Amino acid sequence: MDDQLRQVRISADQGAGSVALDGRDISKHVSGYSLRQQAGHPAELVLFLSPLVKDEFDGLARVVVGEAPDPGPAAAAFLGAIDACELERHVLARHDLMDGGPNELTRAMLRLLQAWASGRWEPQEVTDAVPQ
Repeated sequence: MDDQLRQVRISADQGAGSVALDGRDISKHVSGYSLRQQAGHPAELVLFLSPLVKDEFDGLARVVVGEAPDPGPAAAAFLGAIDACELERHVLARHDLMDGGPNELTRAMLRLLQAWASGRWEPQEVTDAVPQ
């Protein structure tokens, strides 16, 4: 890896962004990036190449090319931490998730899990919907 530092300019907004190395726009070659920096060290830019790019890159930069992480282990850890009884209680208390269609309970549970995984946890008082 080349240890020489290169000029990097990143412009990001809601709709699009651009990545330039040494003044050359390489945005069309990149599907994503990660920029990190530890105190006292130069920044490190990790570029995720677009699937349209073949195994070639023309330009000089201190760049680490990575692959997007496998979401499987994170999903497994998230689902493993879910209490099935609590999930059922919350879903049954959320009538807005029920639509009366086939597989209603399963679809409602999946929608609630998606919300929880996205950080949209809305604590609410849940009454025991299942008679004892």
